[in-house]
Amino acid sequence: MCLGIPGKLLEVYQQDDLPMGKVQFGGIVKEICLAYTPDAEVDDHVIVHAGFAISKVDEQEAQEIFSYLEQIGEAAELEAAELESSESDGPAASGESP
Repeated sequence: MCLGIPGKLLEVYQQDDLPMGKVQFGGIVKEICLAYTPDAEVDDHVIVHAGFAISKVDEQEAQEIFSYLEQIGEAAELEAAELESSESDGPAASGESP
């Protein structure tokens, strides 16, 4: 499984005969290759995987993906907190030996 992250295209330019761009992911800006999305323009939203823009998406779809990623992060935090809580409630916390 691969994970593509949406970002907003801030700049488009050529580098070594390749279409390149700068994409913003929240507050982070990364240089990416636009070879698979040569029609992408400034202010477009693109899905980026392994340094390549692999498709264009509209802003609504990009926001929906960000929402899903946020939910995944919240679920992971909840799971970690539950695991931490169960470890502190285990035998070692009550003075019993394992």
